[in-house]
Amino acid sequence: MAKENQTLPEFLLLGFSDLRALQGPLFWGVLLVYLVTLLGNSLIILLTQASPTLHAPMYFFLRHLSLVELLYTTDIVPRTLADLAFPHHRAISFWGCAAQMYVFIVLGISECCLLTAMAYDRYAAICQPLHYSTLMSWRACMAIVGISWLMGIITATTHSSLIFTLPFPSRPVIPHFLCDILPVLRLASAGKYRSEVSVMMATVVFIMVPFSLIVTSYAHILSAILAMASTLSRRKVFSTCSSHLLVVFLFFGTASITYIRPRAGSSVTMNRILSLFYTVITPMLNPIIYTLRNKEVTRALWHVVKRQVPSP
Repeated sequence: MAKENQTLPEFLLLGFSDLRALQGPLFWGVLLVYLVTLLGNSLIILLTQASPTLHAPMYFFLRHLSLVELLYTTDIVPRTLADLAFPHHRAISFWGCAAQMYVFIVLGISECCLLTAMAYDRYAAICQPLHYSTLMSWRACMAIVGISWLMGIITATTHSSLIFTLPFPSRPVIPHFLCDILPVLRLASAGKYRSEVSVMMATVVFIMVPFSLIVTSYAHILSAILAMASTLSRRKVFSTCSSHLLVVFLFFGTASITYIRPRAGSSVTMNRILSLFYTVITPMLNPIIYTLRNKEVTRALWHVVKRQVPSP
C-alpha cells in the first residue's frame, strides 16, 4: 500500500478523550455490552446449528449474520476498551489502522448482503411457496453466503488500497475511536477525490441498493399478508418477518445517517455516537431481537434448556 522507503505515519485515535469524566463508566458499559454480544451471538450460532427445527435457510443466514456480528465487534471493541483503560496510549500503527478498516469493511458489506438475502428468503417463502425449495436450495444458500463474503473482500481491498496509498500528515489525528473510512479519508492531504468517489459509489451500491431490495421484498410480502383470509395466518407470517425488519432498520438506519449525511451537517460527537450505536449496541440487540420476537428460536432455546436441566 505504501512505499517501503517511506516512513509510515502512526495514527492517533482520540476516541473519547474529551469526555474524561465518562472514561470509567464508558469502559464498563462497553465491556458489559461486548460480553452480552459475545454470549448472545454465540448462543444463536450454537442454537441454529444444534436444533433440527432451525435448519431452514432463514436460520442458516442468521447463523452467518451472528458470526459476522461476533467478528465485527471483536475488530473494534477490544481496541476501544484498551484506549478507555489507558488514555495515554492511543497510538495505532499504519498497518494496524489499515487492518482494522479492512476487516470493518469486509464485515459491514457482508452484513448488508446477508440482511438482503434474509429478506429475499422471506419473500420466496411467502410469495413463491411452490418454488421455495428450488429458489432457496442448499447450493443456492451456500452461493449467497459465499458471494456476500466475496463482495466484502473485494470492496475492502479496493477501498483500503485507494485510501492507504494517499499521503498523510506525519502525525495524523483521527477524531474517532476506530479507523473508519470517512475520518481517515479526511486526513489525507491530497489526491483523495478518487477515494471519495469510491466511497460514494460503495455507499449507493451497498446501502441504498440493498435497502431498496429489502423494501421491495417486504412490499410484496405485505401484499401477500393482506391477501390472506385468516387473521391467525397473517399474525404468524408477520411474526417471522418482524424481527428481521427491526434489525434491518437498526443497521441501515444508522449506517445511512453516518455515510450519506452531508459533511457540513456532521459533528464529531454525533459521528462517534452513531458509530458506537451500530458497532457496539446493534450487534448486542440483534440476538436479543431474534430470541424474543421469533417463536421458533424461543421454542428451540426452551427445548435445549429443558434437555440440559434435569427434571426433579
